[in-house]
Amino acid sequence: MNPDWLAAFLIGLLGSGHCMGMCGGIASLMNLGQANNKKAWFIPVFYNLGRLLTYMLAGAVIGGSVASVATYSGFNSSLSWLRLISAIFMLLLALYIGQWWQGLLVIEKAGQHIWRYLSPFGQKLLPLKHPLYAIPFGFIWGWLPCGLVYSMLTWSAAAGTSLDGAFVMLAFGVGTLPAMLLVGVGTSQFKSLVKRPVFKQIGAILLMIYALFQLYQGVVRLL
Repeated sequence: MNPDWLAAFLIGLLGSGHCMGMCGGIASLMNLGQANNKKAWFIPVFYNLGRLLTYMLAGAVIGGSVASVATYSGFNSSLSWLRLISAIFMLLLALYIGQWWQGLLVIEKAGQHIWRYLSPFGQKLLPLKHPLYAIPFGFIWGWLPCGLVYSMLTWSAAAGTSLDGAFVMLAFGVGTLPAMLLVGVGTSQFKSLVKRPVFKQIGAILLMIYALFQLYQGVVRLL
């Protein structure tokens, strides 16, 4: 298995407390008018399917575009520089997940301008007429400004191909699934676990070690 995929999965898992905070209210929105619908339990599954499709599409586009520019320009070393940048973002993520520095919240504000135009399309789908409508709803909501997602996209940029970029984002999205699938269910024990400072800080330290290793490898490749 590609170690980047495993690291991306762990980032999604460790950052799921942030995901629950940002997207927790969406569960109640999707369940509007679904009280008597026996298929309502499909809604979170379809919603997350749409969300993961968004992540994969963004990862594929960014990964493929950057790889193409690097190839046709002849500056293949630019991918090594992008690896360094992604490692730096990984360090910033570790600080954010460990609750030692919240600078990534500033990055989220950069996407607010685009989200202002996308969010009305998602709101028009509410209330959901059928559980399948949760797929396009999740696809739109996948563009919600998120520092975690933006940081992971730097990994996609350095992945080398559109397919690898898509898989990095898929691994990240799968890591967030436990929290997002259970966000609307009575899972207080899981919620309290992912929000515990000790859980976050241990994960942040592991991520920091991996980021430093990536930094070292990136510097060695450039020398």
